Amino acid sequence: MDKVWISRGGKPCITIVTGPNATEQEKYAAQELKNYLDYITTSSITLKTADCCLGDSHIIAVGSAALSLGISADGQLGDDGFSIRTTERGLAITGGKRGVIYGVYEFLEKLGCRFFTPKCEKIPSIVNLELPCINETQVPIFEYRYHNYIDFTGYPRFAVKNRINGPVPIKEKFGGNMSYVWFVHTFDRILDPNEWFDDHPEYFSMVNGKRIKEWTQLCLTNPDVLKITIEKVKKALREHPGCRLISVSQNDWYNNCACPECRKIDEAEGSSAGSLIWFVNQVAEAIEPEFPDVIIDTLAYQYSRPAPKHIRPRKNVCVRLCSIESCFAHPFDKCDDTARYVKRPDGTMSGFIHDLQDWAKVCDRMYIWDYTTCFAHYPAPYPNWNVLQPNMQSFARNNVKGVFEQACGARGGSTDLNELRAYLIAKLLWDPYCDMERHKKEFLDYYYGSAAPYIDQYIRTLTDKVEKENIHVGFNDQTNKPYLTDEMLDIYDDLFDKAEKAVLGDPIRMMRVAKARLSIRWVRLKNNAMLKGILNPEEIHRFFDDWKAHGLTRIDEWVSMETTHRALVEGKWRGVEFYEKWWEEGGEEL
Repeated sequence: MDKVWISRGGKPCITIVTGPNATEQEKYAAQELKNYLDYITTSSITLKTADCCLGDSHIIAVGSAALSLGISADGQLGDDGFSIRTTERGLAITGGKRGVIYGVYEFLEKLGCRFFTPKCEKIPSIVNLELPCINETQVPIFEYRYHNYIDFTGYPRFAVKNRINGPVPIKEKFGGNMSYVWFVHTFDRILDPNEWFDDHPEYFSMVNGKRIKEWTQLCLTNPDVLKITIEKVKKALREHPGCRLISVSQNDWYNNCACPECRKIDEAEGSSAGSLIWFVNQVAEAIEPEFPDVIIDTLAYQYSRPAPKHIRPRKNVCVRLCSIESCFAHPFDKCDDTARYVKRPDGTMSGFIHDLQDWAKVCDRMYIWDYTTCFAHYPAPYPNWNVLQPNMQSFARNNVKGVFEQACGARGGSTDLNELRAYLIAKLLWDPYCDMERHKKEFLDYYYGSAAPYIDQYIRTLTDKVEKENIHVGFNDQTNKPYLTDEMLDIYDDLFDKAEKAVLGDPIRMMRVAKARLSIRWVRLKNNAMLKGILNPEEIHRFFDDWKAHGLTRIDEWVSMETTHRALVEGKWRGVEFYEKWWEEGGEEL
């Protein structure tokens, strides 16, 4: 095939075309394509609406306009899949509602674009740009892809560029999202014990022979609880007609009901998920006639993590399996820390990888809630880099349909190279078998410039330590860990000294390296205070001044920066220790 040019000598040689009945997503995709091609070529590519070929000119057809090139949309692409096809007349990009937009960004990536962060994109400058020969289709393994780093939740259009489709506030124009009416831990929302318990204690958990009001769950075998739940779920769905997912799930603590009826089901099923699935199945069956496309989502979490022996989730039930007890320094299928197993009703223990495999055998739609940071100390170096891909591949092998990677949720973001981690996780959510090392190198080289080799060595030093010494890492650890000793911090600091020296005279990358180094500075402050009783006012003030100067906010998931400072000077590991309930201070306010 003869060469087809997009641009030559700063002059456009191709036309971008949308169909006369193009969707708003197709129009947006075409406009984005024009914007970036204009930037790459320093020309102005023509964008037109047409229902037929434009004479002898070459075109890039977006969406339904692909018919002009004799290419029709593939019905197997779903909402998120896309196809890119080169023909003698040009190029066709087709796809589902979101997929047509993803297809445009995939094409731009093939031209050399990279969308690293909302404020850092690599866009090549190519005056003479040839149209490449492409023939590929991509459909993601996971139908639901989500993490909550602020670079994505705070910048929905950037989330679209990286193919996140979970509950980020993505407008319909940009492809929309898979949104929830209620999102997890909803038992108190269904029946608030402060409202219902005094008159109806039988609606709530029986623990050690007594119905409890505090830290309670629902009694899942009570027929009135089922009736009320069905009514409230239907009401919520009627009020949110665009949502396909609603969570009916346990509160964020233990104390599941052990009344004779609930216990009987759980013991027969070998798991406390038995009564939960038995209950949720009935809710799902009741709402199905009116809401045939809605999925009832529930948790397999803590006491309900092991799969039941006999009962099976209905086709319109999604089980979200949570890895909260797990070690995040070693892949799930290789970690040997049996202390992180959970107990079944018969007293036997179950590991996360076994629960994942068991649920895969009985559940047609399984989602995952996984963890990617230290929630007690957001800045702390988190040595999970080498498990991100193996764990995502374990999900893919075990029939998982959706993944949420819970991350640092601070509105100002954090350190610990979170920009890189957010980018890599997004790549893995789309393709668990991608070339992660290439993606990591591309990011480091561009984002950190000449400091990249030292940042990479820092990551490898951190992960080598936990792997060689078999150090297990949880989601909520303190900073008194073997990979965060003074000796290790000195090694990390030496690497950051070299990184800073390498980017002298490059103010943007100097700032990025300095921000990343805040992780080491925080651990030194905290360990000095807690393990040695040392408080250096000058260092503390400098750290918090620099933290705020980088626009950073919370250091701990559940308390403000001010409360974390108070904990530091008063000798407490975390600010939540000032409260009876860890969530008591409330959400973050800016």
